[in-house]
Amino acid sequence: MGIPAWVWFTVAAVAGVAGFALLATDRAQRTARNRERRRWAALRGWQFEETDHVLPTRWEAGAIAYYGTGLARDVVAGSTFTADGRRQVYVLDHETGGKVNSVLVGVRCRRALSVVIELWLSTVPFQRDNDKMPMPDLLGPVGSRYAFVTDVPAARKIITPDLIDAAEEIGGDVTVVWLENDWVLAAAPPNSSPARLERLLRDIGELADVIDPFDPDPSEREEPVAEDDEGGEVYRPSFGRKQP
Repeated sequence: MGIPAWVWFTVAAVAGVAGFALLATDRAQRTARNRERRRWAALRGWQFEETDHVLPTRWEAGAIAYYGTGLARDVVAGSTFTADGRRQVYVLDHETGGKVNSVLVGVRCRRALSVVIELWLSTVPFQRDNDKMPMPDLLGPVGSRYAFVTDVPAARKIITPDLIDAAEEIGGDVTVVWLENDWVLAAAPPNSSPARLERLLRDIGELADVIDPFDPDPSEREEPVAEDDEGGEVYRPSFGRKQP
């Protein structure tokens, strides 16, 4: 005995309603996150951009290599003070395949490193198949994380007890922290609140201070720019253009 047509119609209708509800919920969450990120940027005196296709191409390692280049959503760009001076920062939703997989937080150093260092939580399946950026060599445990590096001797000089201590403060919700060129970056969970991102920015800033200490030579200091209400300085980037 065949199943009546009305049963199939009912199943299809229920599935359609469920799919629509799921889409509406996702869109509502997306809109709420967009408003929250936009308000946070305005409060800090930073720039906000809804979408940037070029920004993720600045990096190749860490979460970018694991998930793919993708695109940046709800991007916040600015600069803030760390203990060793003013540093450029980015915060963005990293989207691949139409899904936000993480919130990337980046703090820029004054000098580029000659080695890439990735610090992964041991609970993360960090192996990847990426011809452009294959998995670096395993160096070993660094605190509660495992270090993968592109140059073992060079990395050993950089991974000091101070760096390990700074990395340990970042938190177990951050799957990977990595050092690439003149950036320190971290991948936080999707929907991380501005308060959590503020803490993560401070922690990443401390890690940047360890590997890129302040040079007291006045001739190398940058000219000051406008300050925001919290004492941080405002950076005015050009979205959509890959910077050197």
